[in-house]
Amino acid sequence: MAEVVDSPKGWVNEHIQRYVASGGKDGHEWKPGVPTLLLTTTGNKSGLQRRTALIYAQDSGSYLVVASDGGAPAHPAWYRNLAADPAVHVQVGDRELDASARTATGAERDRLWPLVTAVWPAYDDYQAKTDREIPVVVLTPAG
Repeated sequence: MAEVVDSPKGWVNEHIQRYVASGGKDGHEWKPGVPTLLLTTTGNKSGLQRRTALIYAQDSGSYLVVASDGGAPAHPAWYRNLAADPAVHVQVGDRELDASARTATGAERDRLWPLVTAVWPAYDDYQAKTDREIPVVVLTPAG
């Protein structure tokens, strides 16, 4: 993989550094019962590999992440990146894999939302703060 640029957000950057340095042993579980993965996307403007840490849930062999940005009015940069190029790289604990990303819509999103809020209930609060529908992204491992 090409050189990766990590999220510049202080606590997210620190989390990524611990996750990578420990091979996923330190950081996979961010808080008790709250697992995180590292998602690497291709910058839609820069073309650079960009990595962030995200809470995830699972469904039928896929990983689910939420483009909440805390309920901000706009989608986070990582979501705009994968919307432009759905080929992503994921690290879950000590496992690394390539995946394809897509946004769940309609009945599928309705079914998945309770799965992600079971892991991080604050997603409901974030949704209440914004007029945009917060995307649930399905990361399906390649091959």
